[in-house]
Amino acid sequence: MRALIIVATSLLAFGCAKGVDDLAKEGSWDQIGYQDGVRGQLSRSYSDLNKLGEAVHSEYDAGYQRGIIEFCDADFAYQIGLSGQYYTGACEGLPEAQRFRMEWQRGWTDYSQQSGF
Repeated sequence: MRALIIVATSLLAFGCAKGVDDLAKEGSWDQIGYQDGVRGQLSRSYSDLNKLGEAVHSEYDAGYQRGIIEFCDADFAYQIGLSGQYYTGACEGLPEAQRFRMEWQRGWTDYSQQSGF
């Protein structure tokens, strides 16, 4: 039940989140990094960030680290896989990476079977 509440809250928060271009105009590099991390995306390269504006890389990196740690919680990896979200490998190198990947795979397998893939 707790996992369902967290997933629902995250989806609601993303619906209200500002776009990357708006955040870059505001100079909210920390928030851009956090959004990338909490979505399980790989970290943007410096050149990709600079295409958005005069990026403050240290702020982006700090936000990304907060977000990726939140995303890579192995206790919720099954739900992420079950929702059909593809795993990019963003958790590799973190202490719970193997457990995360295994739980995500279990959820992804169940998702694939339910979806007829």
